[in-house]
Amino acid sequence: SADGGRNLSLDSILMGLPMSDPTAWTTAMNNLGMAPMGMTGQPLLPDFDPALGMMTGIPPINPMMPGLGIVPPPIPPDMPAVKEIIHCKSCTLFPPNPHLPPPATRERPPGCKTVFVGGLPENGTEQIIMEVFEQCGEVIAIRKSKKNFCHIRFAEEFMVDKALYLSGYRIRLGSSTDKKDTGRLHVDFAQARDDLYEWECKQRMLAREERHRRRLEEERFRPPSPPPVVHYSDHECSVVAEKLKDDTKFLEAIQTLLTWIERGEVNRRTANNFYSMIQSANSHIRRLVNEKAAHEKEMEEAKEKFKLALSGILVQFEQIVAVYHSASKQKAWDHFTKAQRKNISVWCKQAEEIRNIHNDELMGIRREEEMEMSDEEIEDPSEMKETEESALVSQVEALKEENDSLRWQLDAYRNEVELLKQEQGKASRDEDTTKEQQMKLLQQALQGMQKHLLKVQDEYKKREVELEKVKEDKLKIETLLENLKEQESSTSRVCACSQEKECPVEKTLSNSPVKSEREVLLVGIISTFLHVHPFGASIEYICSYLQRLDSKICTAEVEVLMTRLQNTFRQELSGVGASLEKRWKFCGFDGLKMT
Repeated sequence: SADGGRNLSLDSILMGLPMSDPTAWTTAMNNLGMAPMGMTGQPLLPDFDPALGMMTGIPPINPMMPGLGIVPPPIPPDMPAVKEIIHCKSCTLFPPNPHLPPPATRERPPGCKTVFVGGLPENGTEQIIMEVFEQCGEVIAIRKSKKNFCHIRFAEEFMVDKALYLSGYRIRLGSSTDKKDTGRLHVDFAQARDDLYEWECKQRMLAREERHRRRLEEERFRPPSPPPVVHYSDHECSVVAEKLKDDTKFLEAIQTLLTWIERGEVNRRTANNFYSMIQSANSHIRRLVNEKAAHEKEMEEAKEKFKLALSGILVQFEQIVAVYHSASKQKAWDHFTKAQRKNISVWCKQAEEIRNIHNDELMGIRREEEMEMSDEEIEDPSEMKETEESALVSQVEALKEENDSLRWQLDAYRNEVELLKQEQGKASRDEDTTKEQQMKLLQQALQGMQKHLLKVQDEYKKREVELEKVKEDKLKIETLLENLKEQESSTSRVCACSQEKECPVEKTLSNSPVKSEREVLLVGIISTFLHVHPFGASIEYICSYLQRLDSKICTAEVEVLMTRLQNTFRQELSGVGASLEKRWKFCGFDGLKMT
C-alpha cells in the first residue's frame, strides 16, 4: 500500500536504465561532496575520495541537542551558492531561487537516519522517489503517504545530510506541466524509534569500549604486586639464613622469616632453624645502630656547615647595611639625587629585613642547640662543666651579635630621624601656607568642640536638676500613698457608720474621694478624655495628654486618683502574653446607676 512502510533494497531497483543528462547529475553530486554514481552503480569520477563520508565543511552536529526548534541548516563555506538543474530518468529537479534564505530544519535527533520529504507531486510513485534519493546513499525503506509526503530511511547517518541538500528543489515528472505532476521538495530531519534504538546501542558499545580501555590503562599503570612468599622447606630455610647474613638482602629475608612465623611454621622440628635465623637478625641491630650514628654525625656536620655559611652571609649583610647607613649620612647624602636617595633608602630597608630574618634563623638554631645541650646536661651529669662553658661561650657570642645588630639598628634609626627632620624642614618651608590653613581649620574645629562640650555640660546639669526634682516628686508620691491608705481606712469606717445611720447625703459628703479642687479638675479632664476613647487608654497615654496642660502632673498621682474613684474609672487587661496591657475606661454612667 502507499501508506504502509516496507523495506527496500538497491537490488530491487532497476539500475540499468540510461540517464537523460549524466553531466548535470555529476555536477550536482560533486557540489554535494558525494561520489557521483551513474544509474548502473559505477562511479562517474574515479578520483573522488569516498572516505569523506559527508559534505566537506559542514560542522559536526551534536546528537544530544534538546528540543525541536526550527533552525536554518548549516551552509558549508566551500559549497557553491548556485544550484544546477538535475535531470533524472522520470523527472527533472529545478533549483530554488538563490536569493531566498535556506530552508529551515528541525534540530537533528540523535542517530538520525530518517528524513521527511514533503511537497511531492500527487502522481509521484515510490519508484520516482527511489530514483531521486538513491543517489544520496543506500535506501533501507520508503514509507509513502497519500498526502504527498513520505519518510525515507537511509543506511548511514551521513546520507541524511546529502538528502537535505535537495530541500527546496522543484520537481517535475517528465515534461508535463500539470499541477499533479509538479511539486516543491521539503526535506527535513525525522524522528524514528529504530534510529534512536540503534544510536543508543552504538553509544552503549562505545561506553563499553571506553570502560575497557580505561581498565587496561589502570592495569598498565598499577604497581606490580609483591611476589608471593615461598612455603617453608629445609632448602628455603638455608637460603633465607644465607640472605640474613648479607646486608643487601636482609630486608627481603626478614620479610620471609616474618611470614613463616605468622603462618605457624615453627614447631619442634624447625625450632632450632628458626632460632638461628632470629639470632642472625639480632646481629644486625649493632649494624643499624652504627649506621644511625653515622647519619647523625653527617647531619651534625651539615648543620655546622649551614650555620657557618649562614653566619658568613649574615656578616656580609651587615656590611651591606653599614654601606647603606654610611651613604645615608649627610656628607654623602647631599650629593645624591632624589631618585638615588629613594632607591638607597628602599634597598636599605630590604637589606635590613633580610638581615633580620637571617639573624632570627641563626638565633633559632643556636637556641635549639642550647636546648639540646641542656637535655644532655640532665642526662649526663659528668659532662655538666663542659656544656656550661660551651653554653656560656655561645651566649656571649649571641649577646655580642645582638649588641652589634642593635647598635646598627640604632644608627639606622638615627639616620632615619635626621632624614625625617631634614624633610620636615624642607616641607615646612615649602608648605607654610598650607600649615597655616590647617592650623586655622584645627582651631575652628577645637572651638566648635569646646562649644559642643559646654552645651553637653549644661544639658548634664539640667538633667541632674530634673533628676533631683523627680526624686522629690517620688518622695511626695510615697507620702501621698501613705496618706491615701490612711484615708481609705478612715473612709471605710465612715461608710460603715453612714450605712447604719442611713444618711446617703451625709455619706457622700464625708466619704468623698476627691480632696481638692485640682483633683476635681483632673477627674473632669480624664473623664472627658476617656469618654472620647471608648476602648480605654493606658496610664502613660493619659498622663502624656495631661502633661501638655500641666507639666508638674506625674503618673503616680493620676493613677492613685483613678484607683480611688472605682465607680468612675475601671482598669482592664487587654492583649495576650507579651502584648498584655493595662487600660483605663470611663464607667461613670454605670457607676451612677449602681450608686
